[in-house]
Amino acid sequence: MNDENTTTPKKGKLKIFLGYCAGVGKTYRMLQEALASKERNIDVVMGLVETHGRKETNALAHSLEEIPRKKIDYSGITLTEMDLDAIIARNPRLVLIDELAHTNLPQSRHTKRYQDVEEILNNGIDVFTTLNIQHVQSLIDIIQQITNIKVEETIPDRIMELAAEIELVDLPPEKLQQRLAEGKVYIPEKAKQAMQMFFKRGNLLALRELSLKYTAKRVDIDLLSYREKEEISNIWPIESKILVGIGSGKVTEKLLLIAHRMATDLEAEWYAVHVESPQQAQLTTKARNQLYRNIRLAEELGAKVVSLSGNVIADEIIRFAKQKNVTLIIAGLSRRSRLEEFFKGSILTRLVKKSSPINVLAVGGDDTPQLQRAAQPLAAKKIKYKEHLLALLSLVITVFICWLLSPWLTPFNILMLMFLTTIASGILWGSEVGVASSILAVAAVDFFFVPPLYSFAISDMQYLSDFVVFILVTFFISMLGRFIRWRASSARYRERFISALYNFSHEMMIAESMEDILNRAVKNTAEAFDSDVVMLLPNTSGQLELVHKNNAALVLNEAEKAVALWVYKNGRPAGRSTNTLSSATWYYVPLKTQDVISGVICVMKSDIEKSFTQEQKRLLEAFASVIALAITKATTNK
Repeated sequence: MNDENTTTPKKGKLKIFLGYCAGVGKTYRMLQEALASKERNIDVVMGLVETHGRKETNALAHSLEEIPRKKIDYSGITLTEMDLDAIIARNPRLVLIDELAHTNLPQSRHTKRYQDVEEILNNGIDVFTTLNIQHVQSLIDIIQQITNIKVEETIPDRIMELAAEIELVDLPPEKLQQRLAEGKVYIPEKAKQAMQMFFKRGNLLALRELSLKYTAKRVDIDLLSYREKEEISNIWPIESKILVGIGSGKVTEKLLLIAHRMATDLEAEWYAVHVESPQQAQLTTKARNQLYRNIRLAEELGAKVVSLSGNVIADEIIRFAKQKNVTLIIAGLSRRSRLEEFFKGSILTRLVKKSSPINVLAVGGDDTPQLQRAAQPLAAKKIKYKEHLLALLSLVITVFICWLLSPWLTPFNILMLMFLTTIASGILWGSEVGVASSILAVAAVDFFFVPPLYSFAISDMQYLSDFVVFILVTFFISMLGRFIRWRASSARYRERFISALYNFSHEMMIAESMEDILNRAVKNTAEAFDSDVVMLLPNTSGQLELVHKNNAALVLNEAEKAVALWVYKNGRPAGRSTNTLSSATWYYVPLKTQDVISGVICVMKSDIEKSFTQEQKRLLEAFASVIALAITKATTNK
């Protein structure tokens, strides 16, 4: 088979001329760009350009070839529409298509014009098109709040992401209103009505700011992509970006609030970063719960929460900050003693040393936690009695075997055998057990096998250096074993989390109807968490009602329904094992996508005495997001 006949044609490039309102000059600017392309001997045609009778726009349009429009009979009236097949048959290098969000006539091949554009792009033809900011799907709720008008014609955000270039066409609101009054946008009667409604100065200012911010965000994405492609690590302080680290202490709450206030004042993007490290494996249940509360607080405050993984926390934060072009890092003062900082180091100190040119703001915390920590007795630290006893038993067995073989072994050979035992103890039971075991091993070798025998005296000083190296190597290998165990544990957790979420997402994707979505959601959630599940959705009057459950006998009393209603209105989890309405029997999670809440899922352990762990809560919230997306999609497609 000829490869040339099977090669997929190269896709065309899409350029969007974006404006904040009709009349800012998008079509005029598109035609100017098209004429400049024609002068460079590029084959340009007009697929569909709406000049609205404007003289200046008409003058530019007459200089370009136009594909005749297709005539369609609709309700006894002959209307015209863009001829998609004629454009593809003509196969120009570049085609101009106005009003990307337009809805086609029913007889057309595609419902929306942006779908026509996708087909044209797939045929290798470049497209210039125009769009107003109010037609971007992710912004329609904001537009409605600004203008009190619900926009019906929208394009999905993926089309915006598909664009190779977005050019902002801007015009001051005063000039736009002047153009409107002069009849250059609409006919005088319609213009007067428009100025009293959509074209009010406040609306125009808000829409203009929205379009500027949207375009700036797109430019920022392009900039980050360029920096990553060119492997540029230097910070370009074009705009303020803030990063704050999330730890397991109460002081993190203060850091998050400070970062939120600064980001709001500066209108800056901000990140809340948590680094999973070997130290996390030693967190108590209380500290781990505080960590998850801090992560939830960051999400509620609007931060972009990011989880990283690494052995050195400060290095991972710096690496991420430079990658995202962060300009300010907010960190808390170290709560470690000077002795601890000598052995373990200080995250803040390392951040300050390695952060340049990023600024670091050190924030002091409450002294109370420090005092409480200092007051704890050293004996409060949990000792691994069982592990130490097992290590001691293994040493005794090894010493006995070495004693039997001592006529044929040198002290160095015996030291190597003991080394294997201590290394195994350190890897299996931790660095503390490994170091203790190595000290006992050195003492045993010195006492039983190094002259003078049955004495801790050393006749040859070479043995002393061997013993020191023995202990140090055991310590470092034990630390390495601890790091490997943490890595393996983290990988297993991520694998379980991703596997469960993938399987659940797959179930939601293959659901064929709303009833099927609810059935699969309830069934799979009940199986994943070994729990009873109830799904509540709003009815036509906006009241929550029970629509599905995994057990026909399940009911919610009035008190439980009140909790569900609170979750639905506030968009936050509540109920059992939370700090909100904790007296409830069930655990409630909102079915939420962005700012839209589709309903509430209620979950209760089969063993009512047990509570959900923080990991289970995170997975359940991920499940709830997937359910919400599936419900939104099913509702939209009705």
